Amino acid sequence: MRILEEQRDFFSKQKTKDVSFRKVALKRLYKEIVAREGDIAEAIYRDFKKPKFETLAAETQFVLAELKLTLHNIDQWASPERKSGTFINWPSSDWIYKEPYGAVLIIAPWNYPFQLAFAPMIAAVAAGNTVVVKPSEVTPHTASIISEIISAVFVPEHVTVVEGGVEVSQDLLAQKWDYIFFTGSTRVGQIVYEAAAKHLTPVTLELGGKNPTIVDETASINLAAKRIVWGKFLNAGQTCIATDYILVHKEVKNKLVAALKHNITKCYGENIEQSPDFSRTVSKAHFEGLKDMLKGEEILFGGNSNNEDNYLEPTIVNEPKLDSKLMKGEIFGPILPIIAYTNEDDIERHLSNYGKPLATYIFSNRKAFQKKIINRYSFGGGAINDTVIQITNKKLPFGGVGTSGIGAYHGKRSFDLFSHQKSIIKKANWFDAPLRYPPYNLSMNLVKKIKYLF
Repeated sequence: MRILEEQRDFFSKQKTKDVSFRKVALKRLYKEIVAREGDIAEAIYRDFKKPKFETLAAETQFVLAELKLTLHNIDQWASPERKSGTFINWPSSDWIYKEPYGAVLIIAPWNYPFQLAFAPMIAAVAAGNTVVVKPSEVTPHTASIISEIISAVFVPEHVTVVEGGVEVSQDLLAQKWDYIFFTGSTRVGQIVYEAAAKHLTPVTLELGGKNPTIVDETASINLAAKRIVWGKFLNAGQTCIATDYILVHKEVKNKLVAALKHNITKCYGENIEQSPDFSRTVSKAHFEGLKDMLKGEEILFGGNSNNEDNYLEPTIVNEPKLDSKLMKGEIFGPILPIIAYTNEDDIERHLSNYGKPLATYIFSNRKAFQKKIINRYSFGGGAINDTVIQITNKKLPFGGVGTSGIGAYHGKRSFDLFSHQKSIIKKANWFDAPLRYPPYNLSMNLVKKIKYLF
């Protein structure tokens, strides 16, 4: 692939190793995003009617905040780190050098098409790599403006965009990259991982999962419902860390259902289809798949749809079976199953039925219960008495575990993710301990006695 060859040639000239070169490029990117923010919001709206507030909060301003943080800290992040030495290497100074991998491929998804293309790209550039970004073909207007912005800021040998469908992704994955960053479904993540394995290419996979929200009998029900509704129906449920289903204690189930209904109407009005604050399903295929999940289910709220607009109303489903289409995989849409539990064995039965999710949320006023869920079950991250907010703190790693992903990023971890940590020991010449050299019989007893040798 020609662009990959050009980027390898550009990288070999060592320009990206210069931190000042990286900073100049990232500052240009910041100015370009600020100048085009209105166009970005319009493009995302044209793709699936995402409200401008959600675009600003979760797309453009999220990316700009990542840029600010990176520009403020890049000199420190890129500097060699001094580490304490060991007895056997004394006298020495020990260091970690941050080295870029080289040519990076970033495959972005459609649900947050701007944020999830630019956030990893910023880190890859900051770490000194060249980058090819493959935006999702499902959001073509956003893909187009991503391409315009990147071409206005970078030379293609440094950073470029390759647009297209599945065939383009396959062609890209057939190449030998130095690092691959993929955000998307677990199914496609397996394909990416398999392709990377052929070249022993390191990867980060940001996937998804069937994220549970657990509401016990001590929870503040009205507040829990308000926060669940916000996190679930943000972006019409097309959020990888959104609640996928609710497990609620049977004693408070009816109260929670009533509170959920009230808060949906409070957020989006009586005529939700006319609300400017509710997104649409991104594609006809995804829309039809969601409608198919609802067949034969008991709907407690919502369920209305408009085929012409890929509109599916926020929908609450009562007690779906574990083997139903709705519960077999990640929903990724505005459908919220609610299931009653009696005891913690019921929670175990449900949570153990799925792989390790990307997120888990617990609504409870019992600290012992909160602690038990956190320690008992493995998941990417989560929150107590709220949903989705764990992504907002850049000091916290964001990533999955098991089938929900490999690797974590945000903030400094993003820079470290795209940097090889090269260990270097600088040994002094004025002293050379004889302990390590043969013949060993002179040092055998001493090795056993000395603590902290290594």
